[in-house]
Amino acid sequence: MAGELRDNRGRGDAEWGLPAIHPEGRKFGMIAVGVALLFLLLFETAWLGWPLLALSGGVFAFFRDPERVVPQEDRLIISPADGQVSLIAQVPPPIELQGSDDDGGPGLGTQPVVRVSIFMSVFDVHINRSPIGGTVRRIVYIPGAFMNADLDKASEENERQHILVERADGTRIGFTQIAGLVARRIVPFIKPGDIVAAGQRVGLIRFGSRVDVYLPAGTEPKVLLGQRVIAGETVLAEIGSQGLLEGVNQ
Repeated sequence: MAGELRDNRGRGDAEWGLPAIHPEGRKFGMIAVGVALLFLLLFETAWLGWPLLALSGGVFAFFRDPERVVPQEDRLIISPADGQVSLIAQVPPPIELQGSDDDGGPGLGTQPVVRVSIFMSVFDVHINRSPIGGTVRRIVYIPGAFMNADLDKASEENERQHILVERADGTRIGFTQIAGLVARRIVPFIKPGDIVAAGQRVGLIRFGSRVDVYLPAGTEPKVLLGQRVIAGETVLAEIGSQGLLEGVNQ
């Protein structure tokens, strides 16, 4: 059941079930099914209808929206996306998140911070989640190109949407949804002023993309380059925690 508390001492229930399909994807799936049936039943072109029917299953799978068990410790920063950690770098925050907003709310500043980039292939879940709980202070949409989201320069040139969330203690986390080579639309579920919980769904990007997370100063990631992460579950970092982590590819 969604919202049920579970812990590391065995309290709560674990169950398995097919993931729900997000409403945003149902219309695309039904269109694909309709086209497939058209070729199967009316045009009698089964050689084309059956592959299209299989493709419609892939469309539904792309928009799957599984439940996630979100760690509740306050200092944790949770991964906002499923995928692979493709880049970790020290960079200045995006210009759109650096300064104060129109209401005088502070931004992330201009000093370099750690940016963790998570690449989502078309096979990953594309529902994005908030890395922390707090108030949505800023959402900035930027039109742009549709180059490969795995490239470093995609952070500055692709279509993207910046989101700034502020915790009750004033800690601010910025993250950016970036459209990719195939992606053509970023769909938000939130607006400025909304209060979100850590791991809450905040939007999706259609068909392959990337999410960048800008960690607070003095915080280093607890994930490694090339690691697979799960939105709403994988601990990306712990606020104020530093130190080198190493892994062996095997």
